[in-house]
Amino acid sequence: MFAKVSSLGLFGLNAFPVDVEIDISRGNPQFEVVGLPDTVVKESRERIRAALRSCSISFPVASVMINLAPADTKKSGSVHDMAIFMAILRGMRMISEDLDGCSFIGEISLNGDIRRINGVLPMVMLARELGIKSVFVPADNAKEASVIDGVDIYAVNNAEELIRHFRNEEKLAPCEHYVPSEAAYTETLDFADVRGQQSAKKALEIAAAGGHNALLIGSPGSGKSMLAKRMPSILPPLTFEEALETTKVHSISGLLTPETPIITKRPFRSPHHTISSAGLAGGGSIPHPGEVSLAHNGLLFLDELAEFDRKTLEILRQPLEDRKVTIARASGTITYPCTIMLIGAMNPCPCGYYGHPKRKCICPKNKVASYLSKISGPLLDRFDLHIEVAPVEFGDLSSKVKEESSAEIRKRVMAARAVQEERFKGTGITCNALITPDKLQELCPMDDAAETLMKNVFDRLGLSARAYDRILKVSRTIADIDGSEVIKKQHVAEAAQFRSLDRKYWNE
Repeated sequence: MFAKVSSLGLFGLNAFPVDVEIDISRGNPQFEVVGLPDTVVKESRERIRAALRSCSISFPVASVMINLAPADTKKSGSVHDMAIFMAILRGMRMISEDLDGCSFIGEISLNGDIRRINGVLPMVMLARELGIKSVFVPADNAKEASVIDGVDIYAVNNAEELIRHFRNEEKLAPCEHYVPSEAAYTETLDFADVRGQQSAKKALEIAAAGGHNALLIGSPGSGKSMLAKRMPSILPPLTFEEALETTKVHSISGLLTPETPIITKRPFRSPHHTISSAGLAGGGSIPHPGEVSLAHNGLLFLDELAEFDRKTLEILRQPLEDRKVTIARASGTITYPCTIMLIGAMNPCPCGYYGHPKRKCICPKNKVASYLSKISGPLLDRFDLHIEVAPVEFGDLSSKVKEESSAEIRKRVMAARAVQEERFKGTGITCNALITPDKLQELCPMDDAAETLMKNVFDRLGLSARAYDRILKVSRTIADIDGSEVIKKQHVAEAAQFRSLDRKYWNE
């Protein structure tokens, strides 16, 4: 007896259709799975035998052959368990209902329970594209799957529910389409808690308004980490399209829960400086997303930047430019998105007090140079703003004056982003930091005074072409905050001051 049931597979972020074909014929009793399955897929044979027994169904005493088509594509994980289970029931003629237009994804346990899996969202998105009308998923994945409109999602708790549904004994009802509520920012850290540091706050406001990378450098206790951890509170909300893109990455990484089936806030990832290259950029025999991809459409914060392994940091150079990470393995090549804001924080020297106005640095000069050289010139170029965080004065700490809240700063950031959204309509660009080189001169017009100052800055600081582009983009953002269509001299001057670390620290 031949039968075919639809399932879906996943390789990286890319879902693909899988046909589970079964042939039950006379011969020596056996149960084989072919079609390039990995070990986990092969082990489904034992899970399904036990699940059938839990449903009081005897496994057929015959030759049972399962083929996962297309046979030349690697199948991995337990995602096909439910589809194989249904194919066996169809092959045994225990279910007569037509399964066309239905797809099954989920893991079956030994007692017949259906367990949650990773990567449901990209698979359901593909199902909608393929015209599949009904997708049966584990109950714990149902909310995540029901985010996608246009497909009927059925939440399945155990194998017996599936059998009763297709025998018309007890029909399952489709899940309601899940609409995420608007993200609340009341529980996030607030800039009102940060005393003083007005210059650094202004710089981070510019970074948030234009989506720029920023490097914070200052002595211990000056508030670098405190400032960076409050950045999510002033970033603009995710659009629905951005939320889906971000959720796909978290879905395949198994980071979603039934309570949070979709990411509604921009991610904030802060890995420890002992992280490996694979942990940061992604990797493994079957490559998984790294921290840079888990921060997609959000913020990646690297605290104690100079303590990271230099080779690990250098891996970031290409992803920061291309906004994607490509990992090649023998099994195939996977590309993960990583459109991020990168925020780094570091001390100016090993003891932390180089350039401190009141405390003396005890580091030998060669140690200072060695410490700072951990951040290469090409990587430094990729930071749009270099922000010097000065030590906090006693007067700021003891002041009774209320500091500006994140909500007030966020209003200005949103106003600047609204200007950018209108400017970039139809171009695929979402913020000033993503302006492509071919559109830079068109979208960043300068008046004569600004152009003269830019030339002087370029020559005086010995900037690279990349640094020039980034100063121009930051100037564009400052002009947007200022409500100016044309970049003026004062905008370039303010942007240029955030490249002073090139000269002050790296060239001394």
